[in-house]
Amino acid sequence: QVRVVESGGGLVQAGGSLRLSCVASGTTFRVNAMGWYRQAPGKERELVARISSGGSTNYADAVRGRFTISRDGAENTVYLQMNSVKPEDTAVYYCVADLSIDLWRRNWWGQGTQVTVSS
Repeated sequence: QVRVVESGGGLVQAGGSLRLSCVASGTTFRVNAMGWYRQAPGKERELVARISSGGSTNYADAVRGRFTISRDGAENTVYLQMNSVKPEDTAVYYCVADLSIDLWRRNWWGQGTQVTVSS
């Protein structure tokens, strides 16, 4: 079985910074990509940032230039450095790990971590 666990959420003032972490663990797997999604109240879940096993990244327009995604491949860990946060960044942030186990590939989701930005 695979576990995906996020940490690092909390309350931060607008203009401040926060770093989220996510670890994928469990049975033997290969990481294809990892990423972060978020869901604000009353809104659909949306992609924030994604990083492939080769290091390629993509970002939502709303966070590009403010957020940075990175990963530690050896530790199956992905980070989201959030700078210059805004109240509209308030949401539950979910980590997703795109993993392959033998020939079986699927996304594994974490439980989410709350990020609240005060104005």
